[in-house]
Amino acid sequence: MNIVLIGYRGTGKSEVAGILSETLKMKYIGMDAEIVKKAGLTIPQIVEKYGWDKFRSIETEVALDVSKLDNIIVDTGGGVIERPENIEALKKNGIIFWLKASVDVIVARIESGTERPALTQGKTFTEEVAEVLNRRTAKYSGAAQYEIDTDHMTSKQVADSIIETMNILLAQPSIK
Repeated sequence: MNIVLIGYRGTGKSEVAGILSETLKMKYIGMDAEIVKKAGLTIPQIVEKYGWDKFRSIETEVALDVSKLDNIIVDTGGGVIERPENIEALKKNGIIFWLKASVDVIVARIESGTERPALTQGKTFTEEVAEVLNRRTAKYSGAAQYEIDTDHMTSKQVADSIIETMNILLAQPSIK
């Protein structure tokens, strides 16, 4: 059984995945890193050279590859929910946790980052986050089996909450 983390950039997925990996002694796979490996280009280079659609196609390939693995922590990219087939694949052998945060918290956490190209044109950073998050919220909600609001939690507290949930699930005979 895999632990799959979804959510917008800045919600803590990567840091929480690292804590879970260390605590649970499970391998951690970052889908964005796998996309970069597969393409041989950084994410901004993929988007600049081929566009977002090509990036999403590579992301789908990686989601399918990852779904065949077992006993791993999966740190997805924020837009993995843009294609339903990604979530279908990840749910086959995974429990999906949506790490949520408010626009203000997300902006404070990621505004200095440069690893991702803009998703919208002609907007302020805060407007972009608000617009994209608003558009994706229903998709995150529909994909997730569990939701955790990370606004007022440390990454360790989020990881502990996931571990507690997994322990309860794994104690149920039908989940094993």
